Amino acid sequence: MIGDDIVITVIDIRGDKVRLGIDAPQEIPVHRQEVYEAIQREDARVNEDNPDSLENKTNQGGGGIGSGNQAPYQSPMLYSNNY
Repeated sequence: MIGDDIVITVIDIRGDKVRLGIDAPQEIPVHRQEVYEAIQREDARVNEDNPDSLENKTNQGGGGIGSGNQAPYQSPMLYSNNY
C-alpha cells in the first residue's frame, strides 16, 4: 500500500522480470518512468512552442498531456521489463 488508496501487487516473477499491478484512483496518473519523462518533454516542447498558450499562463508548471487534466491510464497497470 501507498497511502490509503494505492495498492501495488506483484503479478508475476519470471527470472529477473517482475510484473506489477498498480491500483490507484483515476485522478492519480501512474506511468513508467520513460513514459513520464516523454510526457514531461512533450509538455515542455508544447509550452516552448506556444508561450502565449492559456495552459502556459495559468499553469507555470506545465499543463499539457501529463498535467492530470485528462483521464490517466486506467489501473491496474501491469509493468514489465519486457517493453
